[in-house]
Amino acid sequence: MSFFSFGQSAEIDIVLNDAETRKKVEHKAEDGKKDKYFLFYDGETVSGKVNVTLKNAGKRLEHQGIKIEFIGQIELYYDRGNHHEFVSLVKDLARPGELTQSQTFDFEFTHVEKPYESYTGQNVKLRYFLRATISRRLNDVVKEMDIVVHTLSTYPELNSSIKMEVGIEDCLHIEFEYNKSKYHLKDVIVGKIYFLLVRIKIKHMEIDIIKRETTGTGPNVYHENETIAKYEIMDGAPVRGESIPIRLFLAGYELTPTMRDINKKFSVRYYLNLVLIDEEERRYFKQQEITLWRKGDIVRKSMSHQAAIASQRFEGSSSIESKMQAQAQAQAQAQAKEDGN
Repeated sequence: MSFFSFGQSAEIDIVLNDAETRKKVEHKAEDGKKDKYFLFYDGETVSGKVNVTLKNAGKRLEHQGIKIEFIGQIELYYDRGNHHEFVSLVKDLARPGELTQSQTFDFEFTHVEKPYESYTGQNVKLRYFLRATISRRLNDVVKEMDIVVHTLSTYPELNSSIKMEVGIEDCLHIEFEYNKSKYHLKDVIVGKIYFLLVRIKIKHMEIDIIKRETTGTGPNVYHENETIAKYEIMDGAPVRGESIPIRLFLAGYELTPTMRDINKKFSVRYYLNLVLIDEEERRYFKQQEITLWRKGDIVRKSMSHQAAIASQRFEGSSSIESKMQAQAQAQAQAQAKEDGN
């Protein structure tokens, strides 16, 4: 904003029409601090008022026009001079002239397309904002107001489970299974790990959620990995035939939806990383990508109820455990017959 020691100057304030009722959400800024911003979704109208307040009563303010813009842009931190705008709308509020008193201007951007989710990462920032400008010969008077956009998704019921193996020939054979491959941001990851062969001494096992941010193209590609969560599965040595359940609640972590090739500038992907550490501090790991998505605010059941339902569905479809149970039942029946004889 510009102020002058002589002549007239002005302050700009942007007020949304539904400011009293519109929901606010926390969003992380570039410096890591969180603040609350008005929340919008794709296709929603953005409307309000621009209040221009003259600082010096009795003096006029000459200008070359007053306008307001709605902008969606991507900023790559290694290329700060260039802002890549994917949404740019302009409304002229006043033609060139002069203001003799404070004035309010109405604006409305109808059914605005907001195709991507707001995001602040380690190397990139995607933001939406309103910018009001009083054009002047020497210095423009400018006011910006950021908003946050969430993208909502729905996935079909078809959501296949993840089954993988970790093995070292003649030493270790582990199978692990997660109940599905796509999770909403408040979901519960339910899974099981089966030890089929254990000939090395494992002292620790954990699951990590890793966020991988990829920015740039061609030779200017940057990868940043961040460990969002660590979940200890086991502390001690497992034995052959043992199975360990996993139940990881996502609601407690700072997660975003999976973002793939956003405006051909960046991607954000998430991985489950299974880590095993033996007594000689050797590490064995296996990664699997999962898809995260945001669903709308609906009446949610309690988290424990969600976990119970997910666990029941998963256990019902768990082929490995079914085989193990069947084998145990067969052995018990055979033993009962021998005892009877």
